[in-house]
Amino acid sequence: MQREGRPWGAGNAMKEKEKEKQSLKVVIVGNGKVGFSLAEQLVKEKYDVTIVDMREDSLRRASDALDIMSIRGNGVSAATLADAGAAEADLLVAATNSDEVNMVCCLTAKHMGAKFTIARIRNPEYSMGLNDLKKDLGIDMIINPENATAIEISRLLRFPSAANIETFCRGRVELMGFRIQEGDFMAGKPLYDLSDQVKRLSLLFCAVDREGEVTIPNGSFVPQVGDKLYLVGRPASLDQFFRLLGRYTPKVKDVFIAGGGKVSLYLAAILEKMRMRVKIVEISEERCRHISETFPHTTVICGDGTDQELLESERMSAADAFVALTDRDEDNLIISLYAMQQGVQKVVAKSNRQNYAGIARAVGLDSVISPKLITAAQILQVVRGMQNSQGSVMNTFYRIADGSAEAMEFTVNKTTRHLGTPLKDLPLKKGILVAVIIHQGRTIIPEGSSYIQEGDSVILISRGWRILDLNDIYEEEIPLPSAASLNGRG
Repeated sequence: MQREGRPWGAGNAMKEKEKEKQSLKVVIVGNGKVGFSLAEQLVKEKYDVTIVDMREDSLRRASDALDIMSIRGNGVSAATLADAGAAEADLLVAATNSDEVNMVCCLTAKHMGAKFTIARIRNPEYSMGLNDLKKDLGIDMIINPENATAIEISRLLRFPSAANIETFCRGRVELMGFRIQEGDFMAGKPLYDLSDQVKRLSLLFCAVDREGEVTIPNGSFVPQVGDKLYLVGRPASLDQFFRLLGRYTPKVKDVFIAGGGKVSLYLAAILEKMRMRVKIVEISEERCRHISETFPHTTVICGDGTDQELLESERMSAADAFVALTDRDEDNLIISLYAMQQGVQKVVAKSNRQNYAGIARAVGLDSVISPKLITAAQILQVVRGMQNSQGSVMNTFYRIADGSAEAMEFTVNKTTRHLGTPLKDLPLKKGILVAVIIHQGRTIIPEGSSYIQEGDSVILISRGWRILDLNDIYEEEIPLPSAASLNGRG
């Protein structure tokens, strides 16, 4: 019988940990979707990860799939946290299903000596006092997957032509993905052959996903129908590009949401501020009453959001956008495909299962949002920043092209090498692109003669490299031999 608070299935993992000392120790309390996804990402990046959970089956699954240490026990217990090594942890992430457990877990771990703590807090009732909670409980960072997901969806509804949108530099720069379609003027032509109208825009084609193979295109790259291209640049230029492409769609005014969970509530609050009309279908009567009381301007329908007859009777097809936010990924994808079939101009589906998301994109549903991956990316940004405490500061981090590439924003400081050197002369690693430079408030799409200076913000695209610091983008420099060694005297 497994004893509480002792390693579960840790034999091989312990041997490996003895062989290789990891740079950062991370403890994750709660092995749900977010916890497991985060552990999976951190193990890939060679961090020392320990998971704490009370469920034997969950720990067994994690131990079988990942090279981690697993501790069975209650994350609130000081004894359990001690067994997990919280006192020596560089980072502790509390991601159980209980906000209160997560708060107490962070408080206990901080008192024990954990250097940095992150708590998942999802209840909207706590949102007003988050700053006080952080200060009183020793929480360094609060994550809310549902709120982050709602923000991501609201961006897509604000700009429906894009399959996904990421923002940098407080909204001054955006990165968008879109699919090349039959009839697009770009299809079958090299990028250098684009019209002067496009070339004058402040944007850059920074990545392309062709049947799962991600590359960073140069001027001779020829887009083909079905490719997913990623653009980065100023929002106004991106807007103009989609107009030239003939892909510009009117602003979304009416949004139909299936499912009345936490994401839907956060999203409804954002959309009401954006003056969009919202209709939510939710099967629970109690939940419907709560939504109606919270959002008196939102139309709430009590019923099954996967019922085709109900969707037809509520004129789902007349909406400008449809968002599937039920608790089941399968239902979200099926009803989203139905909404596409009915001609809804913008369809967004929530799905935490990556294999489902891949299937959906294969049939044309590009806007698939994963709360667990959004959260994992937020925490990965923190982890990389902790490992690079002396170098340039990472401000923003996103995974794009289903995780095959990364987009990130750094602030340049005096530790960055090659300041003032033209980009064409930099020894950049293959698969690295300097996409945007923000210099004294100006957004610059760089050319070969452009260079970076201390104080600039730089947006990078990386394929195949884990970037912790701006200096990681350069090839290893070989020291020049001294004059003495050249003369045989060294």
